[in-house]
Amino acid sequence: MVMEESQVQFHFSAPIQIKMCDLDPFAHVNNGVQCNFFDYGRSQYFEEVFGEKIDWMKMDLVLVHVDMDFMQPIKIHDNIVCETAIYAFGNKSMKMVQRLRCAETNVVKTVCHSVLAGFDRQTERSIPINPMYKEKVERFEGRM
Repeated sequence: MVMEESQVQFHFSAPIQIKMCDLDPFAHVNNGVQCNFFDYGRSQYFEEVFGEKIDWMKMDLVLVHVDMDFMQPIKIHDNIVCETAIYAFGNKSMKMVQRLRCAETNVVKTVCHSVLAGFDRQTERSIPINPMYKEKVERFEGRM
Protein backbone atom coordinates (compact mmCIF):
# COMPACT_ATOMS: atom_id res chain seq x y z
CA MET A 1 0.00 0.00 0.00
CA VAL A 2 1.38 3.37 -1.00
CA MET A 3 -0.02 6.13 1.14
CA GLU A 4 -0.77 9.49 -0.43
CA GLU A 5 1.24 12.26 1.17
CA SER A 6 -2.03 14.16 1.72
CA GLN A 7 -3.03 11.38 4.16
CA VAL A 8 0.09 11.84 6.28
CA GLN A 9 0.71 14.37 9.00
CA PHE A 10 4.33 15.49 8.73
CA HIS A 11 5.84 16.10 12.16
CA PHE A 12 9.35 16.67 10.81
CA SER A 13 10.92 18.95 8.23
CA ALA A 14 14.48 19.89 7.42
CA PRO A 15 15.48 23.01 5.49
CA ILE A 16 17.29 22.36 2.22
CA GLN A 17 20.06 24.60 0.92
CA ILE A 18 20.09 24.86 -2.87
CA LYS A 19 23.46 25.56 -4.49
CA MET A 20 24.43 26.55 -8.03
CA CYS A 21 25.95 23.11 -8.61
CA ASP A 22 22.52 21.53 -7.93
CA LEU A 23 21.08 23.03 -11.13
CA ASP A 24 20.64 21.36 -14.51
CA PRO A 25 20.94 23.15 -17.89
CA PHE A 26 17.32 24.34 -17.53
CA ALA A 27 18.15 26.10 -14.22
CA HIS A 28 16.04 23.56 -12.28
CA VAL A 29 17.37 21.45 -9.42
CA ASN A 30 18.54 18.21 -11.05
CA ASN A 31 16.39 15.15 -10.33
CA GLY A 32 19.41 13.20 -9.07
CA VAL A 33 20.26 16.01 -6.66
CA GLN A 34 16.75 15.75 -5.26
CA CYS A 35 17.61 12.16 -4.24
CA ASN A 36 20.37 13.68 -2.10
CA PHE A 37 17.85 16.08 -0.55
CA PHE A 38 15.68 13.11 0.44
CA ASP A 39 18.74 11.27 1.85
CA TYR A 40 19.53 14.33 3.96
CA GLY A 41 15.93 14.61 5.16
CA ARG A 42 15.88 10.89 6.00
CA SER A 43 19.07 11.07 8.07
CA GLN A 44 17.90 14.21 9.89
CA TYR A 45 14.55 12.53 10.62
CA PHE A 46 16.20 9.51 12.24
CA GLU A 47 18.53 11.70 14.31
CA GLU A 48 15.53 13.66 15.56
CA VAL A 49 13.44 10.54 16.30
CA PHE A 50 16.28 8.61 17.96
CA GLY A 51 17.68 11.66 19.76
CA GLU A 52 21.29 11.06 18.71
CA LYS A 53 23.69 11.27 15.77
CA ILE A 54 23.40 8.21 13.55
CA ASP A 55 26.48 6.17 12.64
CA TRP A 56 25.32 4.86 9.27
CA MET A 57 28.17 2.33 9.21
CA LYS A 58 26.55 0.65 12.23
CA MET A 59 22.87 1.40 11.58
CA ASP A 60 20.93 -1.80 10.94
CA LEU A 61 18.62 -0.28 8.33
CA VAL A 62 19.15 -0.04 4.60
CA LEU A 63 17.22 1.72 1.85
CA VAL A 64 15.75 -0.94 -0.48
CA HIS A 65 13.23 0.94 -2.62
CA VAL A 66 12.68 4.51 -3.81
CA ASP A 67 10.19 6.06 -6.18
CA MET A 68 9.75 9.74 -6.85
CA ASP A 69 7.15 11.90 -8.51
CA PHE A 70 8.44 15.22 -9.83
CA MET A 71 5.43 17.55 -9.64
CA GLN A 72 7.01 20.94 -10.34
CA PRO A 73 10.55 22.14 -10.95
CA ILE A 74 12.59 23.44 -8.05
CA LYS A 75 14.52 26.63 -8.77
CA ILE A 76 17.51 28.15 -7.01
CA HIS A 77 15.57 30.77 -5.05
CA ASP A 78 12.86 28.39 -3.82
CA ASN A 79 12.82 28.04 -0.03
CA ILE A 80 12.56 24.25 0.15
CA VAL A 81 11.95 21.99 3.14
CA CYS A 82 12.10 18.19 3.15
CA GLU A 83 9.21 16.76 5.14
CA THR A 84 9.48 13.16 6.31
CA ALA A 85 7.20 10.59 7.94
CA ILE A 86 7.15 6.84 8.47
CA TYR A 87 3.62 5.54 7.98
CA ALA A 88 3.80 1.72 8.07
CA PHE A 89 5.83 -1.07 9.64
CA GLY A 90 6.20 -4.69 8.65
CA ASN A 91 8.31 -7.31 10.41
CA LYS A 92 11.43 -6.55 8.37
CA SER A 93 10.66 -3.20 6.72
CA MET A 94 9.13 0.23 7.14
CA LYS A 95 7.54 2.61 4.65
CA MET A 96 8.46 6.27 4.48
CA VAL A 97 6.99 9.19 2.57
CA GLN A 98 8.84 12.45 2.00
CA ARG A 99 8.13 15.58 0.07
CA LEU A 100 10.04 18.64 -1.02
CA ARG A 101 7.77 21.61 -0.40
CA CYS A 102 8.23 25.33 -0.95
CA ALA A 103 7.94 26.86 2.52
CA GLU A 104 6.62 30.18 1.20
CA THR A 105 3.94 28.93 -1.20
CA ASN A 106 3.26 25.45 0.31
CA VAL A 107 3.55 24.01 -3.21
CA VAL A 108 4.75 20.41 -3.16
CA LYS A 109 7.51 20.06 -5.74
CA THR A 110 8.52 16.39 -5.40
CA VAL A 111 7.16 13.36 -3.52
CA CYS A 112 9.26 10.33 -2.57
CA HIS A 113 8.03 6.95 -1.31
CA SER A 114 10.67 4.62 0.06
CA VAL A 115 11.10 1.36 1.94
CA LEU A 116 13.80 0.74 4.51
CA ALA A 117 14.60 -2.80 5.66
CA GLY A 118 16.36 -4.27 8.65
CA PHE A 119 19.87 -5.30 7.64
CA ASP A 120 22.70 -7.10 9.43
CA ARG A 121 25.91 -5.57 8.09
CA GLN A 122 28.05 -8.48 9.32
CA THR A 123 26.10 -11.24 7.54
CA GLU A 124 24.64 -8.96 4.82
CA ARG A 125 21.19 -10.45 5.39
CA SER A 126 17.79 -9.03 6.18
CA ILE A 127 16.73 -8.96 9.82
CA PRO A 128 13.58 -7.89 11.67
CA ILE A 129 13.20 -4.19 12.42
CA ASN A 130 14.50 -3.35 15.87
CA PRO A 131 11.36 -3.00 18.08
CA MET A 132 12.91 0.09 19.70
CA TYR A 133 12.83 1.83 16.28
CA LYS A 134 9.12 1.16 15.91
CA GLU A 135 8.44 2.36 19.45
CA LYS A 136 10.39 5.60 18.97
CA VAL A 137 8.86 6.30 15.55
CA GLU A 138 5.32 5.66 16.77
CA ARG A 139 5.87 7.92 19.77
CA PHE A 140 7.32 10.65 17.53
CA GLU A 141 4.54 10.30 14.96
CA GLY A 142 1.90 10.44 17.72
CA ARG A 143 0.55 6.93 17.25
CA MET A 144 1.15 5.60 20.77
